[in-house]
Amino acid sequence: MSRADALAAARQADLDLVEISPNAKPPVVKIIDWGKYNYQKTKQAKKNQKTAKAQELKQIRTGLKISDHDLEVKANKTRKFLEAGSKVKYTLRFRGRELAHRDVGFALADKIIESFGDNITVDQKPQFAGRQITFVIRRSSNAKTENS
Repeated sequence: MSRADALAAARQADLDLVEISPNAKPPVVKIIDWGKYNYQKTKQAKKNQKTAKAQELKQIRTGLKISDHDLEVKANKTRKFLEAGSKVKYTLRFRGRELAHRDVGFALADKIIESFGDNITVDQKPQFAGRQITFVIRRSSNAKTENS
């Protein structure tokens, strides 16, 4: 249908001619009531926004001299956060002369990341800033849930 014919049909129906797919050859248009269409589209967007859960960022802080048991307790807490759909930011704090041993901090960060295996994805690699090493992890998309 030509552009002029489409506009004439829209005027005759007392509706609007709306371009749906401008990149198609030929472009795709619909004859609709623009006000009603826009209202429904806005209403649906607000509904989707209400149901969408904002992803939280939980934080776990620890020192370098943490025992294996304490590290496991924090790992269990982290697993609960990840199962709930949150991202987890680990902060490894350096105190006093520990700053001279950054390699120990990075080794601890690698140990923490490896303890979760393939169940996580590292969003932000461990990086040293100020007196701490920080990194962010999230649940991997291919991680299995305990229910399945």
